[in-house]
Amino acid sequence: MEFIKFIQVGGFFMYPIMLVFFAGMAIFFERLYALGKARARSREIWSKVQPDVQAGRLETAFSAVKDDTSEAGRILDYGLGAAASGADMPHVEGALEEGLLEVIPRLEARTSYIATLANVATLLGLLGTVHGLILAFASVANADPAQKGDLLSAALAVSMNTTAFGLGAAIPLVLAFTFLQNYTQQVIESLEMIAMKVQNSIRRTFPTLTN
Repeated sequence: MEFIKFIQVGGFFMYPIMLVFFAGMAIFFERLYALGKARARSREIWSKVQPDVQAGRLETAFSAVKDDTSEAGRILDYGLGAAASGADMPHVEGALEEGLLEVIPRLEARTSYIATLANVATLLGLLGTVHGLILAFASVANADPAQKGDLLSAALAVSMNTTAFGLGAAIPLVLAFTFLQNYTQQVIESLEMIAMKVQNSIRRTFPTLTN
């Protein structure tokens, strides 16, 4: 009840701030799920193909990933496809790098929107503050002296509530953005590690490909 009253007192700008907050958190949870899925899938697919890669069975490893649409699957598809076709090591490395360049934007998608929405929430709070101050001055300009105090208090409540709500929405969004940035980097590093393991395994098994 207190929260509902807080929203009602804050006026119109409370609703756009609330909408911005929920939009940002929806993106956060969607990205959190996608990144968690990508990380789990990278471990799963690497554990599946690692024995074949280390044993030099590149065609078998390639056939296991060629239809996989996950981030790790795409990277291994590029790299193992090149290796299975007999390409030399520089071409294999280039193929793995190409796979990384393809999937990284997918991992980073929409994360930057959360920072933007945090800024929008703050600005909406400030706009609500200005709106409340305008109402405050307008309400007391031609009001009866006995009513000026009540009118001024109501208008200032609009200002303070929108400011507090804007900041209250922005702070969790900033934290969510920072967390996602770090988590995304961890997932990217895990994919880079898989690419590096593939390269090292191929070098050890097929030393002639390095030339």
